[in-house]
Amino acid sequence: MSKFFDSEIIQEELEEINELQKTLYSNVMQFPIMEYDDKVEHIDLLTELLEKQKVMYTRLSLSDDPDAVNMKEQLQKTIPLMGFPKGTDMNLLFEGMRETISKLKDNIDKS
Repeated sequence: MSKFFDSEIIQEELEEINELQKTLYSNVMQFPIMEYDDKVEHIDLLTELLEKQKVMYTRLSLSDDPDAVNMKEQLQKTIPLMGFPKGTDMNLLFEGMRETISKLKDNIDKS
């Protein structure tokens, strides 16, 4: 493991991201039939996950550790898989995700 990923803080944050992803993915198919409060909680978890991912990406961007640089490059390669043009700034992707989450919340508030 690299110096970046040896950091206790980084390990804790990655574990939190992983746990949030597991929780969200395990419930995503139930979303349409969830009660209002459960939907709000799910959206709050999505927001928390996005914020943690943004922080981690920023940490990766600020590091010169080879493994951190490599992970950042790998993340950037996934941008086209999310419907954005190759070379799109990751912060623009995060903003698009934030807007999508906000619209989702607005939709459940209207129903």
